[in-house]
Amino acid sequence: MNAVSGKGAPGRRLRQLAGIPVDVLRGVGAVAQDELGALGIATVLDLLTYYPRRYVDGSHLVTLGQLTEGAAVSVVGEVRRVRSSGGTARRGRGISRVELEVVDESGSLRVVFFGQPWRVSALPEGTLALFYGKVTRYRDVLQMASPTVEVLGAAPPATGSGRGGGAGRRGGESGILAGRVYPVYPLSERSGLTSVRIARYVAEALDRAGELADPLDDRWRDDLGLLDRTAALRGIHQPATPEDVEPARRRLAFDELLRLQLVAALKRARMQRDARGIAHVVRRPDGAPTLVDRFLGQLPFEPTGAQRRAIDAICADLAGGLPMHRLLQGDVGAGKTVVALAALLVAVQGGYQGALMAPTEVLADQHALGIRRMLAGLTVADPGVLGGSRPPRLEVLTSRTPAKARSAILEGTAAGTVDLLVGTHALLEESVTFAALGVAVIDEQHRFGVEQRAALRAKGHAAGGRGQDPDLLVMTATPIPRTAAMVVFGDLDMTVVDELPAGRLPVATEWARTPAAARRAWERVRSEVAAGRRAFVVCPLVEGSELTEATSVTDEMARLAAGELAGLRLGLLHGQLRSAEKEQVMAAFRAGSLDVLVATTVIEVGVDVPEATVMVIEDADRFGIAQLHQLRGRVGRGGDPSWCYLLSSTRSPEAEERLRALERSNDGFELAEIDLSQRGEGTILGVRQKGRSDLRLASVTGDGDLVTAAAAGARSVVAGERRPATWELLEEELRIFIDDADAEFLFKS
Repeated sequence: MNAVSGKGAPGRRLRQLAGIPVDVLRGVGAVAQDELGALGIATVLDLLTYYPRRYVDGSHLVTLGQLTEGAAVSVVGEVRRVRSSGGTARRGRGISRVELEVVDESGSLRVVFFGQPWRVSALPEGTLALFYGKVTRYRDVLQMASPTVEVLGAAPPATGSGRGGGAGRRGGESGILAGRVYPVYPLSERSGLTSVRIARYVAEALDRAGELADPLDDRWRDDLGLLDRTAALRGIHQPATPEDVEPARRRLAFDELLRLQLVAALKRARMQRDARGIAHVVRRPDGAPTLVDRFLGQLPFEPTGAQRRAIDAICADLAGGLPMHRLLQGDVGAGKTVVALAALLVAVQGGYQGALMAPTEVLADQHALGIRRMLAGLTVADPGVLGGSRPPRLEVLTSRTPAKARSAILEGTAAGTVDLLVGTHALLEESVTFAALGVAVIDEQHRFGVEQRAALRAKGHAAGGRGQDPDLLVMTATPIPRTAAMVVFGDLDMTVVDELPAGRLPVATEWARTPAAARRAWERVRSEVAAGRRAFVVCPLVEGSELTEATSVTDEMARLAAGELAGLRLGLLHGQLRSAEKEQVMAAFRAGSLDVLVATTVIEVGVDVPEATVMVIEDADRFGIAQLHQLRGRVGRGGDPSWCYLLSSTRSPEAEERLRALERSNDGFELAEIDLSQRGEGTILGVRQKGRSDLRLASVTGDGDLVTAAAAGARSVVAGERRPATWELLEEELRIFIDDADAEFLFKS
């Protein structure tokens, strides 16, 4: 594995490392190869990108002779003696007890484990390990009870060559921590691998690889204050001091983010290169009011400044020759539907059609109901009818649309007489064709895949169509922190609606953690119903289960009807009802025939009943922050004071943090930051549909500056403003980290 140079940047390339199996390294026999394979390490590149999860600073370790009672410390020692008692932890045999004597040059420590008999085989005599825990005194001897353990060095093999290269401390692992920073890799405590062995393999790989080719030239690195790649990989695996780790991590994190942003920028560039866009007419030459002007002018409220700015940005996109590809995000109740409808009407006023796709039938019906209300009184030009104008024609298409109505809708859509089509996944069916699809809107975009987004856009090329690419607007009602949105939706322009309509009051939120607080919640429901208003009750499950204590919606409705809400008209809504039943229940609730809707999270998004002023969420600790905020957003939409009660007696610190955050804030973006920090980034980044380039070191919350720099750098590279000599190397590396289908699409021609 000698260092070689290739075309462009000198040094060994990642592509070459990805082609070298890990068994070329000394000591990696068949057993070790299997153990590494279980961690996803098959090549030298896999090994070098398997990063430590923490570090032990050998210069600051407490020796066993320095231990004091009551201290919580990390110590490193060798297991000298192992004793076990109590048999196994099986029922009837008592709880096992494993006792270790751990020593270093300064003293000894007793370490005990209860109910963990496997520790005998995991920590045999001779094992070098790090123990973290609280030091206590028992029978005048210092000890740690059930500490956290990191196996650093394996015990010497009993016979022969052992575990395929896993030589014990007597082969060179003794004293390995002295005076240095030691990496601790993510490993199973029951695995034969140790951090010492991983570190040894990594050290050999780095030494034999030599200098690594760097896709960032000197100027680019200097501008960003980043290390070169060789120094970064050595710094992350072999830091001389704890301070060496962060600069190394930042450089490697930037590489991860740059790859993601390059994929997004290349997708956008490829789409624009192949696009046959529509230059919509957003202003009439004679200055007369357009359909959009008349729509905004007849709204019963004045659009917010944020709505106006969003509409202006979208209209600028629509007027251009390239297809719009924009994300519209905003808080609950910020008026995103008004903005989306304005975009759809730009298409209609120019003789094109609009489509709006929603993830559920309830939401599609809600959109259609609201849009019909907002379109009342508007007309569109149509020389084929008497008078030369008619109301815009809106249709709804879902899986429950009757066959006769469906046939008429499909005929009208294909002929161009349907102006706006609202629906669910049914819009993607092959039988749905448009005469001239001009603008497509996807609501709750995270519920749809990349392929579904592309399939809707492809409807502009369907048989009988004009063969043009419709403009695309995707919406999310779940606020996402900006840096996370840049990673997840890097191929989209972003518009944020960050103002609430005038007169909209914040929802008063209370965590009802006691029976007395719960009684106040039910009293509020009764008093609001008595005043002519309505309420929601949300439960986490449809049916009860012996495996969970969560309140089921069916059982809870029966209980409430006989108890706290006796005498009120209750309705039941959940995802297992037939479509016709859901529609019937929602219609009755909107009309006021029902006082209280007892439901699951099927009402989480889109349901808009202005008369609803109370939301009671049972077992609120079982929901995430974003979901609780969305549910709360179903009330307070009519201008009346509104309340949300979070019923929970939880004592979980994480759940308490969520519920207190909801009590404290109505700001969806602030709550999104809390949610991201609490749950981690996997949930949000999980909406990325393709690609193997996971963020192992980068943090969308902690590395906001790198996210922004990577996005700007990717755009400048793809646009040709920054064309480093290493572009060919960047392309080569992308091919390693994205799947073959994406690579074929991105790099064709």
